[in-house]
Amino acid sequence: MMIHIPDHIKVLKPYKSGNQVGKQISREAFKKLVNLASNENPLGASPKAMEAIRNSVEDIAVYPNPAATELLEAIAKHFNKPPECIITGSGSDSIIADVFKAFTREGQEIVMADATFIGAYVNANKLNRVIVKVPLKEDYSYDLDAMRKAIGGSTRIIYLANPNNPTGVMITKDEFEKFMKEVPTDVLVVLDEAYYAYSGEYEDYPNGLEYEFSNLIVLRTMSKSYGLAGIRVGFAFGPKELIDFMYRVKLPFEPNILAQRAAVAALDDHVFIEETIETNTRNLSKLKKFFNKVGVKHTDGKANFLMIELENGDTANTFAAESLGEGFVVRPLGMFGLPNCIRINSGTDEQTDRAIKVFSKVLEKLK
Repeated sequence: MMIHIPDHIKVLKPYKSGNQVGKQISREAFKKLVNLASNENPLGASPKAMEAIRNSVEDIAVYPNPAATELLEAIAKHFNKPPECIITGSGSDSIIADVFKAFTREGQEIVMADATFIGAYVNANKLNRVIVKVPLKEDYSYDLDAMRKAIGGSTRIIYLANPNNPTGVMITKDEFEKFMKEVPTDVLVVLDEAYYAYSGEYEDYPNGLEYEFSNLIVLRTMSKSYGLAGIRVGFAFGPKELIDFMYRVKLPFEPNILAQRAAVAALDDHVFIEETIETNTRNLSKLKKFFNKVGVKHTDGKANFLMIELENGDTANTFAAESLGEGFVVRPLGMFGLPNCIRINSGTDEQTDRAIKVFSKVLEKLK
């Protein structure tokens, strides 16, 4: 007698992160590489967060507060939102799963771009939801009109990552507001603002927390700008009645106790965030100027990364391999459906300057 495996599980493939090379070489060798593939904070983590973890190690034998009360209150104060309109989880992936579980059932549709955050695809597929993919425009921006027209009778959610990952292209205020006016109020819009700390610097960025739509849930994460990718902290804002339903499906003891306390401390580390944003602004600009100079097409990334477009998939893979050989990990985007593209995040001043020299050398070899 065989254990029955559902058909939608049989076809799933395990997620592969941007730094898969780390599994192919020794830990010591990997530490010497500069990882520009995962959109992590090149400055590391908030010093206040690390101190909070060190001060909490003796408490790891105790279950964390399932309501994450201290963290909720810190988030509420930081963003000026009621605690009852906030939910936390182990990263954006966990929050996305909770949204899909709470507001859809098997066979119902989730509309999203055909090249967007892989975590959204993974969660929809493992829950056996139907993904309706809408192609990006030629400039890699969202086709919001096409996404609205893709709404059908069984559509329950539209997922928007803004800026989009992996392209870095941003929906503007006017575009978002027009879109929300046209989306039926019984279709939930999930606005994933993983890169808000960076994109929020632009005047035409539609900060999701400034809107009060009854069908809008806004996601944030501590993994990127706050440098807490390794301990997984995400949270979401929305109408209280929707957040209440999400609490019915979330795991009770996430984030873990170290993550909760680190996140509280990180939210208070204004110096670290300011330095993070300044470092990114400076070095992302360097990358854009370099690729403009050498004539490589790229997106105008509005987060902490940009995407370059090369001749074909073979050229992109060669670029990634040659860069790796020179000590830099970049992200080929075949898994995202963009085989001729590479995603590259900004680094520290020193890392970015060295990376530009390496990319110049690699591109010269590819001519």
